[in-house]
Amino acid sequence: MVMCLSEKTKNTDAIQKLTELAKQVADVISGYSHVRVISHNDADGITSAAIICQALHRNNTQFHATIVSRLDESVVDMVNSTASEDDLVLFCDMGCGQSDLIEKVSFDVVIIDHHQPVGESPAKAAINPHLVGIDGAIHLSASGTTYMVARQMDKGNIDLAGLAIAGAVGDKQLFESANRFILDEALENKVISIKKGLKVGSGDIADILEYTSEPYLDITGDRKKIDEFLDILNIHGEISTMSADDLKKLTSAVALKLTKNASPEAVDAAIGDIYVLDREIVQNSYDLVEMINACGKLDKGGLVLSLCMKDASVIDEVRTLSGDYRRSTVADIKKAEGMLQKGNNMWYLNAKNMESTGIIASTVVRYIHPGQPFVAINEVEDIVKVSARGTRALIADGLDLSYALREGAKAVGGSGGGHNIASGAAIPKGKSEEFISIVDNIIGEQLGTK
Repeated sequence: MVMCLSEKTKNTDAIQKLTELAKQVADVISGYSHVRVISHNDADGITSAAIICQALHRNNTQFHATIVSRLDESVVDMVNSTASEDDLVLFCDMGCGQSDLIEKVSFDVVIIDHHQPVGESPAKAAINPHLVGIDGAIHLSASGTTYMVARQMDKGNIDLAGLAIAGAVGDKQLFESANRFILDEALENKVISIKKGLKVGSGDIADILEYTSEPYLDITGDRKKIDEFLDILNIHGEISTMSADDLKKLTSAVALKLTKNASPEAVDAAIGDIYVLDREIVQNSYDLVEMINACGKLDKGGLVLSLCMKDASVIDEVRTLSGDYRRSTVADIKKAEGMLQKGNNMWYLNAKNMESTGIIASTVVRYIHPGQPFVAINEVEDIVKVSARGTRALIADGLDLSYALREGAKAVGGSGGGHNIASGAAIPKGKSEEFISIVDNIIGEQLGTK
């Protein structure tokens, strides 16, 4: 991508302002001897927690970390009942869109987030790329924002840049703007390296194609079709030991499959630069992201947080959980394909007790129906959870899922928010159809359709 001089200047200024904010947050954190860390349970949230916890440990600051699926009243109650009088409560990958909840926390609060800010924050200090003109949905993850704080706490924390890269990969971000700044710093300091190829984890290529949802192909989950596909290409074995010619042949064949139906960004997401995390236990960034997401969803966030903090003793357990989760995820996507419904302005899924709705939403909008946003609704016990995804092309046309889900959830007595391209909500049982109708209408207004 060619960037004009004015864009470069604007980008440099924004990163300088972000660095200044990071310094302010780092200075506030340094004034406390114990920090209560609360972070989200996806790859971006858990790498954020790993970055700040390692920075605190190196600074001889005691910490207590908890991984949660969302920020709600129960999290506030838990914090208020478990934190100590002089604690600092630090929220990662959440908080900037929930000022009403942050206000109820009985302790000093710092927020490190990249979601669109809503309202005036009562936090003692906050850092968010949106505050300096950087788009947190695509140009800086929470882990990247946390890394900017950690490097202000101590320059030696530059070795944590690999986790920031993994978080950005997990959030499907572009390596431009602030993400590019971190990537360049990581390369310069030999924290990561780059190779070209298919952006997938390690292992036997047949197993990868069978149980990997990114990329999601017309043969995913079908071993017979996968074997036929690989036989035609005459390609077999471990992807890491493939010859350059075989790798090129494989990526070309996958690209051809993707161009038939997937969104253009899905092709970019599947083929290109692979980030190797040279300072981490799990060095393939796609393996690490998959492991973190699996453990986060299985309420094993603490386990994989240990792995991200370089505890090699948990690797076998994490790898087993991740493999099982990959298989169940592909099965859920296959099941969901037969349940998809078409609204006026979006596709949606109305399910019960179905895992992986966030991954299902991403898969549908990238690989199956990229022309419209997708909303996955999943009834679990006493609550209905919602995951919505769009594409960059839809965002350019005016889509803002954060607004749509926030307003739709509010109208039915729930809460929601996130990014314009990826958002979530929680709504009461029995309100799904009303919620779908409201969100469908809002999306129609945003995209100028009827």
